[in-house]
Amino acid sequence: MTVILIVEDDMFLRDDAEMMIQDWGHDTLSASDVDEALSLLRSPQQIDALFTDIYLKRAVLGGYELAHQAIKLRLNLRVLYTTGNTINDKTKALFVDGAHFLSKPYTRFQLQNSVEALLAT
Repeated sequence: MTVILIVEDDMFLRDDAEMMIQDWGHDTLSASDVDEALSLLRSPQQIDALFTDIYLKRAVLGGYELAHQAIKLRLNLRVLYTTGNTINDKTKALFVDGAHFLSKPYTRFQLQNSVEALLAT
């Protein structure tokens, strides 16, 4: 069973993503901020992938910072970023190697395709 950690500060978006991903047969964990996510990543809990918003409240670099710290804790972790903001070459340079990206707003179909592509890597 694949476990995906969803990090999103908008409770409604987080709950929607969690329900959709569970519908596709994956287990999920969720966090509303970087600190909560890092606590889960430091635990013995299985986590195979990270789906994180790039811009999280109360975090300077938000999802960027989280992904870099997460990769140090779990070397084989796969990362899928999301945001409703524009992504350019400068911001893409902050992505961890091999990361995927999904623009908000996204549809159920787009999220499913992105999750499947992420897990296939």
